[in-house]
Amino acid sequence: MRRLGELPFLVGVREALPSSFVALVIAFAAILVAGFMQHAFAGSTLGLAVAGALLPAFGVMAMVLAIALPLRLARTCGYVRLPLIVASAGSFFLALPRPFGPSAMTYLHALGATGLFLAILACGTVAAAIALFRRIAGLRAGDWLGAAFALAVFAALLFAHVSLAAGIAAAMQPISRLGDTYAALLAIVLAQTLLWTAGVHGPAMLATVVTPVYLTMQMQNTHAYATHAPLPYIVVVSLFLFVFPGGAGATLPLAALLAFSRVPRLRRVGRITLLPALFNINDPLIFGAPVVFNPYLVVPFIGVPLVLASLTYAAVAAGFVSRPAFYVPSAVPTFVSTYLATQDVRAIGLAALNIALAAVMYYPFVRAYERHAAAA
Repeated sequence: MRRLGELPFLVGVREALPSSFVALVIAFAAILVAGFMQHAFAGSTLGLAVAGALLPAFGVMAMVLAIALPLRLARTCGYVRLPLIVASAGSFFLALPRPFGPSAMTYLHALGATGLFLAILACGTVAAAIALFRRIAGLRAGDWLGAAFALAVFAALLFAHVSLAAGIAAAMQPISRLGDTYAALLAIVLAQTLLWTAGVHGPAMLATVVTPVYLTMQMQNTHAYATHAPLPYIVVVSLFLFVFPGGAGATLPLAALLAFSRVPRLRRVGRITLLPALFNINDPLIFGAPVVFNPYLVVPFIGVPLVLASLTYAAVAAGFVSRPAFYVPSAVPTFVSTYLATQDVRAIGLAALNIALAAVMYYPFVRAYERHAAAA
């Protein structure tokens, strides 16, 4: 799995996604503020205003990814930057859904549905063409010939009236049906925690595949909210806010328990890592406790998120808590983020129940680990 995660293209996507998320947040804030100043959201509820700003912000995120990804890939693979960036951006432009308009906001709204996949597809095609032509024509010439060939392919598809955006949207329907299941939720949670216990960054490993799919489904929930339609999906990016309070492994209660440990070293680790855990940052805890290769903590680290995922899925599927309508960054504390994502005050109660349940499950394992650490 580590070797798979170190494939250059996957590394490039993984490193480019954070900058595109920053663009999403900035664009969302700018569109929301501009909308209120221009009274574009007059008469709308706060939720509808957020939806009206978030949907076009996804389109901006896709545009930034179309530039950030080839930049990262050029550094990762040693490609010449100029042909890779120009061809990737050009291929992305040629693949954009037609026609443009009627307004910038409307078009960005439409782009958000498939933009991330278009950006990844455009850069991936150009990179593959460059790799092929490097074998034929050598390094420098291969970069330019490969870039030109990829551009020609996307231009031919445009002139043939082949809509890649429509193809991606059609392909997303069966993927979404498969991904919006309890089994898919458990598989993702299990994969992330299992990888972490071996010292592999699980969320980063899965981000290349999982993030574009579930973020697109999240955007479709936002669109449904804006049009007063039923939200189509349960398993979206923001559902994991309930599953991982404190970060992968649901380690917020673990940090709190360690902060009051009888063992001085564990107490120091808990107190140092408690504040980051409130913002769902737990790398210091995972390696400081440690959780990695730790037989005492590995069972709850894997088991607790599976239980929380089951409880959360059941509560949302039964309608006790609203489906997540909005994307909220994982760095926002759990009680705030879960409410913002659902616009449902009951989400705070579910988050509190999850954290309390996680604390009860972690407690005996922490005490066993304390006895081991004290004896050592």
